Amino acid sequence: MRARLRSAVDGDRGEVTVELVIATPLLLLALLAIIQLAVWSHATHVAQAAASEALAAARTQDGTTETGLAAGRRLLDDLSAGPLRNPGIEVSRDVDTVSVSIGGEAAAVLPGVHLPVHAEASGEVERFMPNAASAP
Repeated sequence: MRARLRSAVDGDRGEVTVELVIATPLLLLALLAIIQLAVWSHATHVAQAAASEALAAARTQDGTTETGLAAGRRLLDDLSAGPLRNPGIEVSRDVDTVSVSIGGEAAAVLPGVHLPVHAEASGEVERFMPNAASAP
């Protein structure tokens, strides 16, 4: 009886080691994938903040595309050193509207993974409109 029990138990030797060798890299890969998505999300927020800043500067009554570009680049220089790589900014302004587009890529945590980041903002150009009802 002991011989049968011993032979049944001996067949499972090393099973925990094999499971650990397979499970540990998969667990680490899943953890790195979660971190990569968090970095991508943060880079997207940085790009959106820079687009909003550029829009706010360019849409004022005396604003220009150059002031929008300068404001967007200034914020990108301050914030993009970490999560956002190779940021590019485009500002276009016509008589009525301003649009800002920012692109780049998220910093890579997983080798070979390059997630694109894109943010856009647009709005109307601000204009001073005198109140006609209060004029004498």
